[in-house]
Amino acid sequence: MADAAACFHASELREVKLPAGTVQYADLGPRDAPPLVFVHGVLANGNLWRKAARPLAARGVARCIVPHWPLGGHERPMAAGADLSIPGVVRLIASFLEALDLRHVTLVGNDTGGALCQLVATEHPDRLGRLVLTSCDAFDNFLPLMFRYLQWGSHVPGFILASAQLLRIRAARRLPFAYGWLAKRPVADDASDSVARPLLTNGGVRRDAAKVLSDISTRYTLAAAERLGDFKKPVLIAWSTEDRFFPREHAERLARLFKDARLEWIDDAYTFAAEDNPERLVALIESFVTTRGPEAPADPADAPGARRSG
Repeated sequence: MADAAACFHASELREVKLPAGTVQYADLGPRDAPPLVFVHGVLANGNLWRKAARPLAARGVARCIVPHWPLGGHERPMAAGADLSIPGVVRLIASFLEALDLRHVTLVGNDTGGALCQLVATEHPDRLGRLVLTSCDAFDNFLPLMFRYLQWGSHVPGFILASAQLLRIRAARRLPFAYGWLAKRPVADDASDSVARPLLTNGGVRRDAAKVLSDISTRYTLAAAERLGDFKKPVLIAWSTEDRFFPREHAERLARLFKDARLEWIDDAYTFAAEDNPERLVALIESFVTTRGPEAPADPADAPGARRSG
């Protein structure tokens, strides 16, 4: 059994070809278990979820599907003409669920990925059975103020590459305007390297990241907030009590807006709860998946177009 803290190795990754390009993903756990699909934020990748997805899959609680979304930490660039506006990324997530023929999905979001999950829930809810939001962008906080330089700079040619140079130095990744205030304790070198490497070495990845960052706007999260009440399926909001970017008030407000929401707190964690306190997050998700909402259908067939890489 793989170490829960180990990054997803190339041999564990599958690929699915979507209209926008190829998305790599890990697929762990029993195929007939309820599917969980994880959504990380910008300038991150699926390795953010390794400490939560591996235990949930190992216990047989869920089939854990962990994509490397094209948000800046992915190895495979999208097609040059791919629409990676915020609505485009939301459609890409929806098309991923469709391509793998996943139903009654529990969509799990963090950071920017939580904002994307809110948009999937309001724009493309048909394949969702549940929603889990950990500390994330919402309302007028998309991106948090400290990171808005990424939005502004993404319009400038060469900005992403220049900014990525800082990531060459592992110690610099712990600075507040990098990842230092997102994780309470240092992220393992192999996990942070897996994000830095594509940004530093692949122009297509930098192009994709710039597309996403340049379209981030509170107009999307504010519009989603007006429709969250239309999502009537169970929602777990698992928020970090020590988060430096996403206020507790937003967690409470989200819980009020959804029709069927459960609010839980995660102590001893910053934004990346899956990194700082995975035991608590795993326990909350396990309880939520096993006691709430519809059962996932048993369908062990591989998705059309899916294959292993590596």
